Amino acid sequence: MKIILVMGLPGSGKTTLASKLVPMLKAKWLNADKVRAEANDWDFSVEGRLRQSKRMRDKAIHFKNKGHFVIADFVCPTPDARKIFNADLLILMDTIKEGRFEDTNKIFIKPDNYFVRVTEKNSEFWAKKIYDKILKLDLKNEKK
Repeated sequence: MKIILVMGLPGSGKTTLASKLVPMLKAKWLNADKVRAEANDWDFSVEGRLRQSKRMRDKAIHFKNKGHFVIADFVCPTPDARKIFNADLLILMDTIKEGRFEDTNKIFIKPDNYFVRVTEKNSEFWAKKIYDKILKLDLKNEKK
């Protein structure tokens, strides 16, 4: 089982892609807005974003330890936030140049390494492609 981070700028299609992948993998889904709402924590400062990454990580680990795939969709804009979250697989939603929030645009740094880079908003196509790639990866790991 893997923790999969679907990350990118606001409006890039993270939640839409996650909504397609979750049933395919029978995964637990962590949506950043829902997790923030549960915590009643709407602080988008650097500290608030790191706190959110830790919160998302802790929930993801809980589900993974119970034997589930986990799909987490959130901006995760900085290398520090991604290091804290520590996903097994990272999917970069690289579908837009700028999001709707200027403060996020200013701090957003694309990762250099990712499992899949999504380049257009076609969630059906990308979900199938990612699902197939995850299955191949899991089969390869089982043979080891």
